[in-house]
Amino acid sequence: MARTRDESSPLFAGNAAGTLRLIVYLALAMVLMVLDQRNGWLWRLRYTAAVVVEPVYRLAGLPAVGIHMLSSAFGDRQQLTEQNQRLREDLLLANARLNQMAAVAEQNQRLKQLLDTRRSLGLKVQLARVIGVDLGAYRYRLTLNVGARDGVKPGQPVIDAHGVMGQVREVLPTTSVVMLLTDPAHAIPVVIARSGLRTVAYGSRDGEQLTLPDIPLAADVRVGDQLLTSGVGGRFPPGFPVGEIRAVATAATGMFMVAQARPAADLNRSDEVLLLHDQAEPDGPPALLPPMGPPGDLAPGTGDKPAANAGRAVPPVAGPTRRSVPGGVTR
Repeated sequence: MARTRDESSPLFAGNAAGTLRLIVYLALAMVLMVLDQRNGWLWRLRYTAAVVVEPVYRLAGLPAVGIHMLSSAFGDRQQLTEQNQRLREDLLLANARLNQMAAVAEQNQRLKQLLDTRRSLGLKVQLARVIGVDLGAYRYRLTLNVGARDGVKPGQPVIDAHGVMGQVREVLPTTSVVMLLTDPAHAIPVVIARSGLRTVAYGSRDGEQLTLPDIPLAADVRVGDQLLTSGVGGRFPPGFPVGEIRAVATAATGMFMVAQARPAADLNRSDEVLLLHDQAEPDGPPALLPPMGPPGDLAPGTGDKPAANAGRAVPPVAGPTRRSVPGGVTR
């Protein structure tokens, strides 16, 4: 006997209700699609929903954005720091190279001046380099990189491109010691270029200037007068610049004038010097004279020469006496 479906059963009622809801949903969807197509309501709804949801979305993404920004800032800062350090190093290196180039250019200029001086002298000269400076109490000397093995002898005059610097005092096998003309123990015969007055210039205790203590009151000496080597004594050839008169005053005794002169040579900056050959003392180092007395005391019978000249270099009056009082001596 065939079985028929009971349309009044709960299962059949449930299927019918589901089918009805599906039909309603489909109809509603079709109505919404038609309305959205004609009026754009769903687009407005989506736009409004986006405006409401966007702050929440941004708030949720703030930690990630913050971490990213911090990482970028730290990386940029580190990169800028490294770049700044490299730029500083490059700047220091560039400044060092610039200073070195300036020093080399200045050294080349000094060497050129020395070479020009060497060509214009017509004398036998030797180039030397300063390797040491001795500026002790009342002691002003330089050490050169040439010595006895290079033919250096005691008493050789030393000049730079501007004028006389001093003379060789001690000679070792590979080095030599130069006494600067501003050393208190040094004296050099000079002549005033303008008036032709001959006198002697001595070093000073401060090592910065020359002193001319024995100038007659009637002598024509002015500030700005140039001092040249007189050639008296044979140690220093004539005509080399020695200094420039900076001050003239009457001595305390009132019997002589005392002048102060600035050396012509660049004593504090010259790194290369010239040694004049064939001008050295033939028999050993320069003579050591007795200590000089106080300037201004007259020696009996001299008239215009103070007794202090007994301890200084007095220009000789005849050739045979040159060895007794050299032209540039130490006291």
